[in-house]
Amino acid sequence: MLTELRVENYAVIDNVAVEFAAGLNLLTGETGAGKSILIDALALLLGEKSSSGTVRHGAEKAVVSGVFQVEGRAVDALLEANGLDSEGEQLIVRREVAAGGKGRVFVNNQPATAGVLKQLAPHLAAVHAQSESILSFDAATRLELLDTFAALDGAACAAAFANWKSLRERIADLERNEQDRLRLLDLWQFQRKEIAEARPEAGEDQKLETEKRILANAEKLYTAASGAYDLLYESNSAAAGTLRAALRQVEELARYDEKFKEPAETLESAAITVEDAAATLRDYAESIHASPERLAEVEDRLALLDRLKRKYGNTLEQVIAYGREVARKVEEVEHRDERLAELRKELESAAQEYLQEARTLSRRRYDTARKLEKLVEAEINDLAMKARFKIEVAGTDEEGNWTAEGFDRVQYLVAANPGEPLGPVEKIASGGELSRVLLALKATIEAGSKRRRAVPRTLVFDEIDIGIGGRAAEAVGKKLKSLARAHQVLCITHLPQIASFADHHFLIEKRESAGRSRTAIRLLDEAERREEIARMLSGAKLTDASRKHAEQLLKANA
Repeated sequence: MLTELRVENYAVIDNVAVEFAAGLNLLTGETGAGKSILIDALALLLGEKSSSGTVRHGAEKAVVSGVFQVEGRAVDALLEANGLDSEGEQLIVRREVAAGGKGRVFVNNQPATAGVLKQLAPHLAAVHAQSESILSFDAATRLELLDTFAALDGAACAAAFANWKSLRERIADLERNEQDRLRLLDLWQFQRKEIAEARPEAGEDQKLETEKRILANAEKLYTAASGAYDLLYESNSAAAGTLRAALRQVEELARYDEKFKEPAETLESAAITVEDAAATLRDYAESIHASPERLAEVEDRLALLDRLKRKYGNTLEQVIAYGREVARKVEEVEHRDERLAELRKELESAAQEYLQEARTLSRRRYDTARKLEKLVEAEINDLAMKARFKIEVAGTDEEGNWTAEGFDRVQYLVAANPGEPLGPVEKIASGGELSRVLLALKATIEAGSKRRRAVPRTLVFDEIDIGIGGRAAEAVGKKLKSLARAHQVLCITHLPQIASFADHHFLIEKRESAGRSRTAIRLLDEAERREEIARMLSGAKLTDASRKHAEQLLKANA
């Protein structure tokens, strides 16, 4: 749930801070006041692409930040996977867009990426706008909507598809024409031999670098270690001897005054520590041997390892892994016929495993579609429409249809008026009808997902009321109000019928100051709400009739 949104130097917005609450938060204002710009700013926090063109003229950067109340475990797991610290049930997100085009992202005041925001977005908010209505019904999203309602976990199907695809590619590698096969075999054999003869060991280069530093500076290290040993133990004024002498004097004091017992123990400990350090330095100095021959060997070995890393990987671990991989390829090619037979058996088994998982998903989708279409049709008809709605799950299990998500294709069909044939929603419905179908679909799916989510998400509807009015507008308002019982809902509207259902009504205004336009937002009290709804009813000129009508709307929809 979004509890606070701050926007600075974003388009026409100078500096805006608004606190949202649970329930239905409605935003109204004159056309061009900046209502949709506010939603665009929120979309940035959900990982949408940024643009330097959104930075307010004359400003160095635009800043958008939000505070969300989140569900702990799921969000914490995402944060941990991306190396970010959790702040419990609160998530603070900030995004900066510089005038030069570069941007920065912060999550809980820690540097992050837009990719992390996209991962977090499903747990934070969903923005539904009239402009994205058609896009909401592309093939991938149609399938995703159904799977979301069904709570399907397609991980097993995706893994089975990846395994099958990998085996098919390995078989294709082995079935290359003879010339390609022999050319690749020569290359792989050379690479295998080069790595095998070098016998690299993980971490070997780091150990050799340390040894190289010691050998290259042997004289300096010997002088330093020996000098430190003399100062601590051997010289006439060595620290160890001085400490022992001081210790004897303090022990003499302790014979007569017990308060010197603790200082004596401290000196004893210090003397032992100094003597241990001196012994370590002595042993180290004795172990140092200047060896130009060994230094040359180390440098040659490091040069060989660096050459391998330049060719086969950034680290020795990657080089070793590459060596194992080319050895496997050589073995497969050298025993091509036997390996092909084995791989084909594995491919057949992998195909059966994939089909089992994909068919299970398909059955679940078909059963869920029957349930979801009835619920959505009821929701649509609650929104002043007499429509039929159907979800068609099609597709065959032929190999050409296989994907990581299964082999199904999902289509949403609607007949907006009695007697009309069913057709794809995105092609049949008008703007107003599409808005209501989208609202009904989203409301049904969100209601189902709410049962599986501890903390409600924020649902944002940007001008979902385009193309409707009258009784349909009232029905949409009721539906938004109902949806807001389970979720936090933010909605931009131009219709007074919908605005009258608000739990929290915000007015967005554009003002001129010092020759610049600035957008402001404020929460309205009851009296101000009546005035704003009256304005929406009658236009710029308020009348007693419009005020009375506004008051009636507020009472009826409280």
